[in-house]
Amino acid sequence: MKTGIKLTLLAVGCIFLLSPLFLAGCSKEADVASYNISQAADQFQIERRIVFYNSIQKEYLLSIEGRCAIDIRSSEKVLAVTCKTSETQYKKHYLGLSDNVTYFAEQLKEAPVNVYRYKVIFRPQTIVPDVDLAVGR
Repeated sequence: MKTGIKLTLLAVGCIFLLSPLFLAGCSKEADVASYNISQAADQFQIERRIVFYNSIQKEYLLSIEGRCAIDIRSSEKVLAVTCKTSETQYKKHYLGLSDNVTYFAEQLKEAPVNVYRYKVIFRPQTIVPDVDLAVGR
């Protein structure tokens, strides 16, 4: 690759990696705290209670408690709840949402998030490099 192209790619990469820092500086404190809590919950660091409620029959359908992450698939009207049950064990639950079934998620404990620190989490086990090995003589 030419040096000019390498420098351009390096500059674009730096801007991409540093942009969250600049954007966090422009956000309201509540927005940053909310984002950080959501990130912590997606990393199974937050205790939650998720309750599903039938508003027509006025009864609770299901309650899930634990270190759970929520995935809302609004186009499919499905809510997926993934819970970490041990260091290496997980459970996943699905519930279809409708006009009479709703849910709410309650955070059971305080979350020690920092509104002054922006966190980027890389999971090395999910990044699989594309390696080409060329051996010549």
